Amino acid sequence: AKMEAEMAAQKTKDAELIKAYVADNNLNVKTTESGVSYVIKQEGKGPNVQKGQKVKVNYVGKLLNGTEFDSSTGKDPLEFTVGVGQVIPGWDEALQLLNKGSKATIIIPSTLAYGPMAMGDRIPANSILLFD
Repeated sequence: AKMEAEMAAQKTKDAELIKAYVADNNLNVKTTESGVSYVIKQEGKGPNVQKGQKVKVNYVGKLLNGTEFDSSTGKDPLEFTVGVGQVIPGWDEALQLLNKGSKATIIIPSTLAYGPMAMGDRIPANSILLFD
């Protein structure tokens, strides 16, 4: 029960921080029920990605303060199967909103990223993640 209460409080805090970031950066986002916010910058073609489908993704990952923590730039795209837990839950959800060739900005609340765990020295605990 304590963990659920902490997650609910973090989800509320993340939603407030994301709302402020979106307003400060004048973004016109859509937000899913779980709290993933996204802007499709370029529509792709064909049907949306489905759970169980293998995808290749080029990305740049940043914290809300603009600090880049990871990127596929200059490397092969990240290849994985969507919806089976190979990536953070926010990615599994967000990628199913896109179709092949789409370009988007995705803002993932910490509760759908790494939560209270820090990921090395690049991603602090409870970090909201932004991906282009």
